[in-house]
Amino acid sequence: MKILFTFYVPSGGVETLNRLRCESLQKNGIECHVLYLMAGTGTHNSVSFPVFITPHDEDIRSILNTHHYDAIIVTSDYLLLERLRRLGYGGILIYESQGLGTRSEARNVIIESVPYLQSYCNAVLIPPTDHLLELFIEICPWLQRYVIPNLVDVHEFQYIPAEAPVDPVIAWVGRLEPNKNWSEYLKVAYHIRQAKPNLHLWMFHDPGLAAEDQKAAFHEELHALGLNDRLNVFTNIPNQMMPVYYSSIAASGGFLLSSSVTEGFGYAVAEAVCCSCPVLSTDSDGVRSFITHNITGKFYPIGNVEAAVNEGLELMNNTALREAIRYQGRQHMVTHFGFDQYAHSFREMMNSFSIF
Repeated sequence: MKILFTFYVPSGGVETLNRLRCESLQKNGIECHVLYLMAGTGTHNSVSFPVFITPHDEDIRSILNTHHYDAIIVTSDYLLLERLRRLGYGGILIYESQGLGTRSEARNVIIESVPYLQSYCNAVLIPPTDHLLELFIEICPWLQRYVIPNLVDVHEFQYIPAEAPVDPVIAWVGRLEPNKNWSEYLKVAYHIRQAKPNLHLWMFHDPGLAAEDQKAAFHEELHALGLNDRLNVFTNIPNQMMPVYYSSIAASGGFLLSSSVTEGFGYAVAEAVCCSCPVLSTDSDGVRSFITHNITGKFYPIGNVEAAVNEGLELMNNTALREAIRYQGRQHMVTHFGFDQYAHSFREMMNSFSIF
């Protein structure tokens, strides 16, 4: 069995997902390749499978003709479905819904994709995310649906003991764009700093994925809140180095804040939980699969800065609760998001298309 996964660019959660699932599937006898249409920061991550990076029809056609894939998983880019058929691919095409933004944005994308799904696609693959499942049932009731939880590398992502930072850290991971809601992160950090004057802010993001207006708005708000002297920005950190940072955040007495409007899964949050780094998050849908309030993490209502501040301070000050959340979060990830579960579910999906 030979599978091709495709996406726009090797960056963010989808690059992580592709890397992990290809490693998992290959250990279970499924050969995997990945195609990206442009280069990205994730190319720094080492992999044990072929990765193609090209936007050109002639290159993609050559890849298809050379490897004769049993199935292709097309993540997010519904236009590529038609393109692959035009380039001669006649096998199983599965559209994967990941990272479509807010519920309204996801709805618009799915509606726009309907002609392509009807004409070129055999099924849709989604994580167990309520809003995506509801939208596909409503908009594409005729389309076969497969729901498979994303996987997390619970072996590489674990707490790494080291010297703790002197001051507490509130961290944020994402892109400077509205759905990631960076503005709320700054507001929450500003108010927590009133109670924790020595607070530091760590932000992990890729400037190359940020629009210029978002960069300008970010710097304006950062300086207006007087936080510029407390901020460390980390760019293009290889994914395999993130356990060191998550562990440092945990050791500092701080936490990861996820302020997203909507998440299909939320890889940064899941990986932080794996590393026993406490997480305070909006109820952004996808993270429900691994956050239970006050058990494996904390939720706050999006837009309610006061509630976020109160939850964040409790996470920093209530040592017993903090340690229970750290332990229980790690245990939940180990139990539910290992490699073997994904490979078993993926093979079942392929078998349903008589691919063995």
